[in-house]
Amino acid sequence: MLSRVADSLYWMARYLERAEHTARLVDVHLNLMLDQSPITADRRWGRVLASLGSPLPAGDSASAYTHVQAMVFDAATRSSIVSCIMHARENLRQVREQISSEMWEQLNRMFHAVKRVQYEEMHDAHPVEFLAAIKEGTHLFQGVTDSTMTHGEGWQFIQIGRALERARCVATLLDVHFNEFYVPHDRHQEAADHLEWIGLLRSCTAFEAYCKAYTADLSPERIVEFLLLNSEFPHSVRFSVDMLQAALNALPEATASKKAGRVSRLAGRLRASLSFTPVDEIMLGGIHGYLDGIQRQCGQIHASAYQGYIDYPIDTAVLA
Repeated sequence: MLSRVADSLYWMARYLERAEHTARLVDVHLNLMLDQSPITADRRWGRVLASLGSPLPAGDSASAYTHVQAMVFDAATRSSIVSCIMHARENLRQVREQISSEMWEQLNRMFHAVKRVQYEEMHDAHPVEFLAAIKEGTHLFQGVTDSTMTHGEGWQFIQIGRALERARCVATLLDVHFNEFYVPHDRHQEAADHLEWIGLLRSCTAFEAYCKAYTADLSPERIVEFLLLNSEFPHSVRFSVDMLQAALNALPEATASKKAGRVSRLAGRLRASLSFTPVDEIMLGGIHGYLDGIQRQCGQIHASAYQGYIDYPIDTAVLA
């Protein structure tokens, strides 16, 4: 497969996953802020920005909510939902011969829908409906992709991009949330904090699945175990890393340069850590350090994937 095709499919998947994650996170916190004071709400939106990897700039006079609005509607903000949909569509446009017509039609519908939403119209644009449309649209695109595209090399690069972005996003979200709300050995949570833990689960579409596994007993240790180590829940970090390694293993050797073995080893190391490290050991050693390590390893996997499959010298490919 041409490296430019792999690059476009990989980034298209990452942009769409990022857009869906942002839409879900903002939607959940819009509901949680209904009974809050302006001061508490500004703190909440600052936390949302940090969870999205775009912390509020120091000394910025604008409110945190203003920055969150930009993360949704502003095309000039690179990680905004609108920007992600536009970049995903542009990447897909460049490889139309590799995809199904149904995939192009679905993403094109999303693209024209977000183009109609102007930043100045935010307060009149029904943001909850807009966010719901983004979530439903990306889910539909994923279903169409799995149903209509040949599950060959191109499809595997889509899985790699989606899985890597999801693992990074969930690890970042957990890190920010636990830093704010987790108090070791505290069994008496305040009612407000109880809602925050529910919000964390809903931000990962995990509330119902968690309750089926652990009932409605919300324990921070059980929550981190579920969202980090569960091998069956699609939005857990463990599940995402399993999907990542499965996609890497499915790529034929002819697709890669000689450096591609490094990305498989990095993914395997991360998967082993998630598979064999018990939650008690993670909490005892420090949840922040563990989650920070996952984010760092995701960055290393991305860099190695680029070196091995996309951005390698042509003489390396010839000699491989």
